[in-house]
Amino acid sequence: QVQLVESGGGLVQPGGSLRLSCVASGFTFSVHTMSWYRQAPGKERELVATITSTGGRTNYAESVKGRFTISRDNAKNTVYLQMNSLRPEDTAAYYCNAQWLLYSYWGQGTQVTVSS
Repeated sequence: QVQLVESGGGLVQPGGSLRLSCVASGFTFSVHTMSWYRQAPGKERELVATITSTGGRTNYAESVKGRFTISRDNAKNTVYLQMNSLRPEDTAAYYCNAQWLLYSYWGQGTQVTVSS
């Protein structure tokens, strides 16, 4: 069955870094656009970063530009989110999403907490 499994979240101090991973199975990963979303308590889910199926194009939310980097390894069915210079406002549950045509899959999320 379709699975997206995120990992790499945790507690980090402001200014620190984390690398999130999302491993996909059960579908053809290489044709899907992959994205990371996040949702903070009491807020709507927001798009953080997107990468096209071949990795040729990426897009970022203004709030994370220059600090976060999305990448993918189609041979490993994995998408990554490198997060640097983390801020308390980056605290949220981070979700991986796979999108192709009308198909959209979600992972269960991984919590990122930025606090001193």
